[in-house]
Amino acid sequence: MSSYSAGSFAAATPVRVRFAETDAQGIVHNSQYLVWFEVARVDYLEQFAGGYPRLRGQGVEALVLESHVRYLQPARFDDRLVVRSRCVDLRGARFRYEYAVERDGDAIADGWTAHACVDATTFRPTRVPSWLVAAIAAAESSSSPPSS
Repeated sequence: MSSYSAGSFAAATPVRVRFAETDAQGIVHNSQYLVWFEVARVDYLEQFAGGYPRLRGQGVEALVLESHVRYLQPARFDDRLVVRSRCVDLRGARFRYEYAVERDGDAIADGWTAHACVDATTFRPTRVPSWLVAAIAAAESSSSPPSS
């Protein structure tokens, strides 16, 4: 992800840090950010595409192929965060989500996850369904910053 601009993210998912998500130093454990990314992805699909169960109901699964997190500032117990998400780079069976985790409007982490759609029975790659491509295009076009 080359730049952080809150206005360019289609979805915003609130997260409140639970005590169980912190480590011995009182800081959110690094693995928790990937859980929050998943929460934001599921929320994104719910907001814009009828939810993940709709995709699964059509015999399609979306697998995570790769993930990356960049930690900028620590989060701690009871912080109120927002995980912003957007879906980009839809090509054939593949797509990518990008995320920004904010506290009081300041970025504390960002990252991305790469995905592929597969047939739920055979696990062979299958194109992202056209209805999902259309839903993502609509969501992302409404979140684009105005042209200058």
